[in-house]
Amino acid sequence: MRYLTAGESHGPKLTAMIEGLPAGVPIDLAAINQELALRQGGYGRGGRMKIEKDQVEITSGLRHGATLGSPLTMTVENRDWKNWTEIMAIEDVEDKIKNRRRVARPRPGHADLVGGQKYQHRDLRNVLERSSARETTMRVAIGALAQELLKLLDIEVAAHVTMIGGIAAAVPDNLTVGEMKTRAEASPLYCLDPNVEEEMKALIDETKKKGDTIGGIVEVVVGGVPAGIGSYVQWDRKLDARLAQAMVSINAFKGVEFGVGFKAAEVPGSQVMDEILWNEKDGYTRKSNNLGGFEGGMTNGEVLVIRGVMKPIPTLYKPLQSVDIDTKEPYLASVERSDSTAVPAASVVAKNVVATVIAEAMLEEFPCASLAQLKTSVAEYRQALREF
Repeated sequence: MRYLTAGESHGPKLTAMIEGLPAGVPIDLAAINQELALRQGGYGRGGRMKIEKDQVEITSGLRHGATLGSPLTMTVENRDWKNWTEIMAIEDVEDKIKNRRRVARPRPGHADLVGGQKYQHRDLRNVLERSSARETTMRVAIGALAQELLKLLDIEVAAHVTMIGGIAAAVPDNLTVGEMKTRAEASPLYCLDPNVEEEMKALIDETKKKGDTIGGIVEVVVGGVPAGIGSYVQWDRKLDARLAQAMVSINAFKGVEFGVGFKAAEVPGSQVMDEILWNEKDGYTRKSNNLGGFEGGMTNGEVLVIRGVMKPIPTLYKPLQSVDIDTKEPYLASVERSDSTAVPAASVVAKNVVATVIAEAMLEEFPCASLAQLKTSVAEYRQALREF
C-alpha cells in the first residue's frame, strides 16, 4: 500500500490517493468522518476549526461500499476557500492581488524561511500553505481507512494524551485497547485521567490569555498485531524504525519512544527486558511489555506502545522576532490562525499515522489481492505462531 497527499491549507480541496488496498474491504464513510471530527476537536483548538467541518468524498476505487483493489481517491473540501479564491487562485492574477496576503516575515519554528530559501519563493505563503498542519487532514482520512482494514484482522488502535504543558496524566492499568479508545474519545482532552483534566484546561486557558502555546506527549497503543511483523534483516525493514519516522513526520513532533522509552537509560537491563513465557493456549508471551511490543525491529505479539512529543505550536499571538526577507530588518513575525495547544488533536493524527504504517506492513507481509485472501493468510500465520 502506498499513498500521496496534495493540497494547500487555503486551497479549494485536499486530496489523497491510495494504491494497494485489497479488493472487498467494506468502507464506512461515517467512521472516516468521525476520525476527521476528532482531529478538529480537543480542548485548546482555535478559530479555523469553527470554519471547517471536514467531510470526506471518495471519488474512485470504491463501489457499492467496498474497495475494488484499484487506486482509491479521497477529497476534503476547504470551506474557507471562499475567502481566498483570488489570493490562492490557480490562474495568474494581477500584482495587487498577489501582494494582498503576501508573507515576507517568516515565523520562527515554521518551515517559512527555510522553505523559501530552498524553493526560492519570495512569497512565503507558497511554503506555509503546504507545510501547514492542515495537511494532516488527509493522513487522518487514510489512517481511518487503514483502521477499517485492521479491524477486519482483529487489530485495534487507540491514542490518548499523557501530558500537556508538564501536567502528566496517569494511565490506568489493565485497560484493553478498545476501552482506552472509548474513554479517550469521551474526554475533551482525549485523556484517560479525569483527575487532571481541569488542571490541564486551566493551563491551556492561561496560556491562551498570554498569547503563548504549550506542547505535550501523546501515546498510541495497538493491540492484536501478530509477532514477526517487520524484519531484522535490513535497517529499512525494521517496523519500529518506520513508525518512528512516521511519528516524527507529524507537524511539530520532535521525538518518539517505545515502551519505557528513554527511561531505559536510567535502569539496568534486568528491569527493561521482557521475560518470555509460554502456555498452550496463547503460545509465547512476555511477562512485561517494557519494550513496547518490539524486539529486533519486529513485533513480538504484545501490545505496541508508541509515544510522541509535540512541541508548542510555533505560531504565537505574542509573536517572536524575525527578519523581513525584503528589507532584512528585524520585525515581529506575522501571525496566521493559531491554537493554544493542539496536543489532543495530535493524538488523533498519531493514531491514524500509526494505523497506516501497521496496515502497510501487514499488506507487505501477506498475500492481499483480496480481503478474503488476506484474512486467510493472517489466520494461517497466527496458527503457525501458536504451534512454533
